[in-house]
Amino acid sequence: MRKVILDVDTGVDDALAILYGLESKQLEFLGITTVNGNVPLDMVNSNTLKVLQLAGRDDVKVYPGAESPLIREAEHEFMVHGTDGIGNALDDVTLEKELDNQFAPDFIIESARRHRGELTLIMVGPLTNLALALKKEPRLAGWLDEVIVMGGLVSLAGKGNSLPNSEFNIYADAEAARIVFHSGAEVTLVSLDVTHQTFLTIDHIETMKGTKYYNFVKQSTDVFRNFSMQRYNINGCALHDPLTVGFAIDKEFLETEKYFVDVETVSPLGYGQTICDFRNLWKKEPNVNICLNVDGEGFVKHFLETISVD
Repeated sequence: MRKVILDVDTGVDDALAILYGLESKQLEFLGITTVNGNVPLDMVNSNTLKVLQLAGRDDVKVYPGAESPLIREAEHEFMVHGTDGIGNALDDVTLEKELDNQFAPDFIIESARRHRGELTLIMVGPLTNLALALKKEPRLAGWLDEVIVMGGLVSLAGKGNSLPNSEFNIYADAEAARIVFHSGAEVTLVSLDVTHQTFLTIDHIETMKGTKYYNFVKQSTDVFRNFSMQRYNINGCALHDPLTVGFAIDKEFLETEKYFVDVETVSPLGYGQTICDFRNLWKKEPNVNICLNVDGEGFVKHFLETISVD
């Protein structure tokens, strides 16, 4: 079973990714690390603990991480994820478990040292925790098996979700992303180019009726689905973070190829843009696997089958 740490900024699709990964029974969760992102860190921590409680998984520890980006001021996505980050779907849950007291970057370093060559990091929020870990222990990059990152926009210029050419997770801490991309770790970038081809629609959700997570999925995605209706005319939500977990479960969902990728950290017009040198104009060694195609239909089917449990 693949050893993973899932790094989250738990909004709606992070919550779905946690449930999907746990219910897949194909990933060994060493822990979940949290980071400021979709919502402030205290909300991320609470949401993550609540989702684990919903899943009945008190064996999975949660390690709190960075409460702000490396340099810039934090920005959040309440318009997409609701006032608490998960559409107030678990407001009535009283937490029975507390956070672990170890700082997330230290937990990542310790876990990678203990499981050299075996650990996959699945990063579905800003990359602040991993950047801090790499700065503290540069050997970390060589200890990891793989880093799978939800973030960026590679080919669809103008179709970003923070700036025209920038995706939120990279935009939220572009300096951190740049550190990760240039660390020497084996990085795969699951970008908006492919995640926007994996919408969970209201019709999909209704097929879950009578299952364990139906009420949570329907209620938590309500704000997200309303946002998508206004922007894309689709009553659904893109499965950004679940697809990233899906790639850890089954590589066949995505077609990847390695190129040199850098991150814009200076221009106010393009801060957070992931720039891929498809034509090798910079003559630099490829450093990031990017996603060229996705089996969107196959992935959504697998996602639904996996989380539709009794």
